[in-house]
Amino acid sequence: QVQLMESGGGLVQPGGSLTVSCSASGTIFRLIAMGWYRRAPGKERELVASINSGGSLDYADSVKGRFTLSRDAVDNSVYLHMNSLKPEDTAVYYCNARAYTDHQSWGEYWGQGTQVTVYS
Repeated sequence: QVQLMESGGGLVQPGGSLTVSCSASGTIFRLIAMGWYRRAPGKERELVASINSGGSLDYADSVKGRFTLSRDAVDNSVYLHMNSLKPEDTAVYYCNARAYTDHQSWGEYWGQGTQVTVYS
């Protein structure tokens, strides 16, 4: 099994910055991808940003130019640096990882979520 430990999140004013972090641990043979999703009130969960094992990044259009995803491949951690935050960024942010736990078995794993609230 793979466990995801999230940290960060909180309250911030519009235009402010925040970083959320996620560290994967457990039986990890090889990470396929890690990233962040979010679910805003009344909306479905959506991809915010992800990075695959090759280092390719994917961002939601709504956060391009404002959010940056970085990783520490040694620690199996990812960091979502959020700048120029807007009220519409308010959501519960979930860390996501897809990983092989042995040479042929892989799974998808989720963190418990961390609240980000952008308020005036």
